[in-house]
Amino acid sequence: MATLAGEFLAQGTPSNPTGPEFGKASPLGLVLIVALLIGTILLVRSMNKQLKKLPDTFQPEHPEADQAADDGTDRGATSPDENRPAENDPPARPTS
Repeated sequence: MATLAGEFLAQGTPSNPTGPEFGKASPLGLVLIVALLIGTILLVRSMNKQLKKLPDTFQPEHPEADQAADDGTDRGATSPDENRPAENDPPARPTS
């Protein structure tokens, strides 16, 4: 089977193709190219309409309400000041 496929592929095409069908394009090719061109134009127009609907910026007009969440605050985290011992706290005992 492999040798049959190899022989078929090795034949290639004639060096000087001539004949009544040489160099002629099918009308189906023209129809296909025109259909693809029309489809591309319609897709570009539709995309432009959708992009015009988007706002210029996605920044909120009044960011004060969302400022805490935007600054990266974590409500469950503790600040470094809370873990620091006060001056009048006794020294920590080692646990062993």
